[in-house]
Amino acid sequence: MEIIVGKTAGFCYGVKRAVEGAKSEIEKAKEPIYCLGEIVHNKQVIEMLEKEGINFIEDINLAKGKTIIRAHGVKKEIYKEAENNNIEIKDYTCPNVLKIHEIAEEYSKNGYYIFLCGSKEHPENIGTISYCGKNSNIIETEDEVSKALEKFEQSNNKKLLVISQTTYSIEKFHNIEEIIKNKVAENIELVIKNTICKATELRQEETEKISKQVEYMIIIGGKNSSNTKKLYEIAKKNCKNGICIETVQELNLEEIKKYKKIGVMAGASTPQESILEIVNAIKY
Repeated sequence: MEIIVGKTAGFCYGVKRAVEGAKSEIEKAKEPIYCLGEIVHNKQVIEMLEKEGINFIEDINLAKGKTIIRAHGVKKEIYKEAENNNIEIKDYTCPNVLKIHEIAEEYSKNGYYIFLCGSKEHPENIGTISYCGKNSNIIETEDEVSKALEKFEQSNNKKLLVISQTTYSIEKFHNIEEIIKNKVAENIELVIKNTICKATELRQEETEKISKQVEYMIIIGGKNSSNTKKLYEIAKKNCKNGICIETVQELNLEEIKKYKKIGVMAGASTPQESILEIVNAIKY
């Protein structure tokens, strides 16, 4: 059996920075430490950090001490709420996400209507949209572009910015970009910025490449991980046999033994330990 493991599988820079930062804060802490929301979308990482002493909360008002801001970032208002409650913030928002916040805020102040491509429920976008102002829309799929453009036209705005969630599908973003370019009026000042991070692009490209070479594809990542889901979507297009799992317990080893060439890729929040455990289970 041949196993091809993606070189880009596992923690991206932003996730690694947040997890290592959280561990560092635990070591220095003399009092309880909190994290607003899941620091990354991976159950195993969350459980590990809970055991080490982090209290995960969903409301900043529940914090009673130093509070970590997760890799996905938070709504703009959270910083003010923390300040009002005298809560010390340790911000581990991914630098790529912070850059999008800066872009959104700058263009919003300059009168642009903003389209944000990504999932409406994803914490990164819940944070980003708060920097976009009232004249904004989140677009999840190509089917939603026409409706978003209708709202833009009704606003009588002549300036439009299109940005994206860092972990959005490259293919979908380019499709949306083409639809907007073809439908928007010539007198509109259109600015399109591909804010999908490089790590996401490389991971999606490698998943596509590997899934075309193998008989069975294993994607490893959290059930609520947006970038992991996108990797699975890409893999399914090219390899009809495969699975998306969080842990080794979900593997059907008897099923896998039928295949001679297996591909393994993991989402940006998946620790190396999980990847190695699954690879070793397949080997032996």
